[in-house]
Amino acid sequence: MIRNATPADVPVIHEMVRELAEYEKALHEARASEEQLREALFGERPAAYAHVAETAEGEVVGFALWFLNFSTWRGVHGIYLEDLYVRPSQRGGGYGKALLASLARICVERGYERLEWSVLDWNEPSINFYRGLGAEPQDEWTVYRLTDGALAELGA
Repeated sequence: MIRNATPADVPVIHEMVRELAEYEKALHEARASEEQLREALFGERPAAYAHVAETAEGEVVGFALWFLNFSTWRGVHGIYLEDLYVRPSQRGGGYGKALLASLARICVERGYERLEWSVLDWNEPSINFYRGLGAEPQDEWTVYRLTDGALAELGA
């Protein structure tokens, strides 16, 4: 079952964010606290949204955390999927596909024209999964990022 996340889901989402960061060999970069996630998802002005995947017994085993972006070329919003994660013991059970399908459904219902995300180039299982759904890599684009000192310096 896929459903909208609730404030009660924040601890397990936070736990899975850290599991994902560890899988991606970047646990040291995962600094967000439960309180920050709660504020981002359920604060006065939510910046992000989340869906969770539950087993028949009600155990949360995966999540999708996303936010809106905007295409100046298409003139409409889209969804940027920040994180998609299903616990290893539950992979292959259809949860990842169901989470992505729930976001695709939102796009279709609201007239959004893109559902986008990034994947590490070494993550072959995920790449194969996404390609199996019909997703296409955007090889002509390179992601750039400013953080920490470089961000502070430019913003000063």
